[in-house]
Amino acid sequence: MTGSVTGGVTRGRARELAAELLPTLRAFAIPLRNKFRGITVREGALLRGPAGWGEFSPFAEYGPAESARWLASAIESAVAGWPEPVRDRVGVNVTVPAVDPVRAHEIVARSGCRTAKVKVAEPGQGVADDVERVAAVRDALGPAGQIRVDANGAWSVEAAARALGRLAGFGLEYAEQPCATLDELARLRRMTDVPLAADESIRKASDPLAVRAAGAADIVVLKVAPLGGVRRALAVAAGCGLPVVVSSAVESSVGLAAGVALAAALPELRYDCGLATATMLTGDVTGQPLLPVAGTLPARRVAADFERVATWECDPEPWRRRVLAAAQFLD
Repeated sequence: MTGSVTGGVTRGRARELAAELLPTLRAFAIPLRNKFRGITVREGALLRGPAGWGEFSPFAEYGPAESARWLASAIESAVAGWPEPVRDRVGVNVTVPAVDPVRAHEIVARSGCRTAKVKVAEPGQGVADDVERVAAVRDALGPAGQIRVDANGAWSVEAAARALGRLAGFGLEYAEQPCATLDELARLRRMTDVPLAADESIRKASDPLAVRAAGAADIVVLKVAPLGGVRRALAVAAGCGLPVVVSSAVESSVGLAAGVALAAALPELRYDCGLATATMLTGDVTGQPLLPVAGTLPARRVAADFERVATWECDPEPWRRRVLAAAQFLD
């Protein structure tokens, strides 16, 4: 996020704040229950400031410039805090990785959620696998539940049109990032009746507002850390002028709390959020994790528990280096 820092933190202070927070850094590595986005362990770092804890957990493939947004979000959480909420709880979906149908059914049935996001287009799998997984999810949810699918941009326009044609019979709420580019999404949108949501086209874009101008999506998926913080995400939501789904990047509960803060502060929240992902981890950095109850999460701060952090602690030095490298792009 070159050129600016999250609201509540002045631009000139960004690098100084990163350096000031560095001594508080604690690094963690928590195994996932199922492989997700090609990883089996979620790694990150926690930073503590006057407002509380913030999380810095860009994925391993992200360089310093892209990671700077995640650092800005962590600084906002630790130093500035978040805007006042307009709701005290938010509805959430259960996330179903690219698992077999039996496992998919189990995940949804025990979640207590009324909405499920199902991963599709997994490398090494075909549309038939996706159909079986979505069918199992529909059976677990019943006819009143909502299903959204997420392809992470893996399909071509033609492949997406064919796949969504087969999956539409299960009553899809929307398809998240079925194709990689805005041009592809715009073309697909003219070929399918399934509403389309943009995720990577927002969080990885130099201009997150371009999605509306391109006519590429009906819904935008916003993730706090990749956008640079709660206030920055609120500005993107206002600028896009499209319905918003708030989602996570599979953070610990410290990072998830920032996502809930965004969802709680939005003027309108039409869709359940993708924030019930603490259940995807085998542990957490707090004794009071953000776990859904009856398909909702509370809007609250989360404090890291030193004993819990110690359980998952890993070498902090690589994370210190990543913070310092990312800080160079803060202003």
